[in-house]
Amino acid sequence: MRDLLQEIDEWGPEKVVCVSDARTGMRGVLVIDNTARGTGKGGTRMSPSVTVTEIARLARVMTWKWAAVDLFHGGAKAGINADPNSPDKERIVRAFARKLADQIPASYVAGLDMGMTENDAAIIQDELGDRGAAVGVPESLGGVPYDQLGVTGHGVAEAVDAALGHQGRGIAGARVALQGFGAVGAAAARRLHELGARVVAISTVDGTVHDPDGLDVGYWLAARADLGDACVDTAPAAKRLPRGQELLVDCDVLVPAAGQDVIDEPVAAGIRAGLVVEGANLPTTPGARALLAARGVTVVPDFIANAGGAIAAGFAMDARRSAFRPEPEAILRAVAQRSRDNTVLVLDTARKQDTLPHEAALDLARERVRTAMRLRGRLPHREAEPEAVTA
Repeated sequence: MRDLLQEIDEWGPEKVVCVSDARTGMRGVLVIDNTARGTGKGGTRMSPSVTVTEIARLARVMTWKWAAVDLFHGGAKAGINADPNSPDKERIVRAFARKLADQIPASYVAGLDMGMTENDAAIIQDELGDRGAAVGVPESLGGVPYDQLGVTGHGVAEAVDAALGHQGRGIAGARVALQGFGAVGAAAARRLHELGARVVAISTVDGTVHDPDGLDVGYWLAARADLGDACVDTAPAAKRLPRGQELLVDCDVLVPAAGQDVIDEPVAAGIRAGLVVEGANLPTTPGARALLAARGVTVVPDFIANAGGAIAAGFAMDARRSAFRPEPEAILRAVAQRSRDNTVLVLDTARKQDTLPHEAALDLARERVRTAMRLRGRLPHREAEPEAVTA
């Protein structure tokens, strides 16, 4: 906590709540970063390695993501330090919800992130007796089918297409390597294939499958549905690469859609793609982005490229207390349009201002958040005061 206190800045976090439960062993944290534009909203993740600092970083990403897509919610994130495969998962999730009953949904609306499923969102709603407590519940309970629609990956693929178009080339035949073949990576692969790209590499925690001529996306989607991460074990030895090599294969576009900080400066020096589109949150370090820019590699920021889940969550937030569910096609259209528009806007701005896309995107998001803070009287006193008028 001492380190996190040193990280508080003008944007937040506004609130950090740590909770625990002795009976279940549950340990969790909620970070509400900035609510100038609305109630805190962001996914809840479950992992044995969850830390307060990790959740705080992700909450800040949500602040920028909501502002970048111009939806009126605040940045927040929650985490549960536990094994998502535990047989006690339901008890742990219920304990987490109970301990945060004074925060959910008044200050924070729960959602889905790594290690959490639609059933877990339903459990949070049930434990608190409030349909407004969480989004991401199963469709049969009135939820938006995030996983079936693959909204985040769908938006990532649309961002790839828009970024390639910005560079003056089409997506047809473009070679794309994907790190991560989970919910985001798989949905991105499906949409990229539909758009005419060639997916040349996919990876899971078990390793990498690579074919420079293009993988059979339909086959690998089916294998993933049957085997999960172990699907890559079915690949012939000639197509197998060690985990991590998917970042370095010869390709036109690299989509890191797995963990945080996976592309540091040594990795960036070996990347052969001319375009990196961030499917995961925080996959590149600042030093890596500077090195990639020096090498002429364009990077589309995470909170621009992977905002599809936030856009869909915006629909779900509007519908969470309603008897009406938004149409899936309307959600996908909105995800595609906003992802494409924001990608082009950020790349245009970066080119005009001769700056990195991350800086252009941050400037856009910060200005929107700062405007909301000023209107609500939340700026530091020295900034909020009008300039003195001199005779």
